[in-house]
Amino acid sequence: MADPLLIWSYLAEGPLLWLTATLAAYVIGDALFRAAGRQSWANPVLIAVILLAALLGVTGTGYATYFEGAQFVHFMLGPATVCLALPLYDNLPRVRRAAWPMLAGLCVGSGVAMVSALLIARAFGISGPVLASLAPKSTTAPVAIGIAERIGGQPTLTAALVLLTGIFGAIVVTPLLNVLRVKDWRARGFAVGVAAHGIGTARAFQVNETAGAFSGIGMGLNAVLTAVIAPIVVGWLE
Repeated sequence: MADPLLIWSYLAEGPLLWLTATLAAYVIGDALFRAAGRQSWANPVLIAVILLAALLGVTGTGYATYFEGAQFVHFMLGPATVCLALPLYDNLPRVRRAAWPMLAGLCVGSGVAMVSALLIARAFGISGPVLASLAPKSTTAPVAIGIAERIGGQPTLTAALVLLTGIFGAIVVTPLLNVLRVKDWRARGFAVGVAAHGIGTARAFQVNETAGAFSGIGMGLNAVLTAVIAPIVVGWLE
């Protein structure tokens, strides 16, 4: 009878194993999310991350090995980010009518998300590359990683912070906006996109199509604005 450890060692060398594991973890997370009635606390990305982390821990697999097999998912983040132009194009007349309020919300939301995180980190004595890694946390991953590299941050730390920001935002956004009595789906979606990028946008689409479209717009515009102001803000704080 074959040794299970030897079988696992053989399978772990294959490039498709961790891609398959990633997709399977998300399928399980999505199934549990649906079973929970699409409650925000049962976020499928969060569940998938927990499952993958447990699997990597049990098998003793390093991140580099995992990423080598699952990097196709990372590659697809680029085309997915470019596709953010589609909701902007589809809703262009509505965006024009609300251009000034959206611009004001973008500047305030992006600025507060960045400056507040950096000031709190500074208050706890954090500086250098770790501080720089915090700046683009509310931006979609491909853009955030590029910004972190440009301003002297740690791309892997930034990626983790982006993931945590998106998951937290997706969990709290619906109950928070309900408590604040924000009823305009455009405003709700735009706020989610600016604060919680792609994971928040996915949650917005699950709640309302208009909210999802404006979340995608907020996510794309915030990526552009953050790329411009992050080096300035980090340089000022340092």
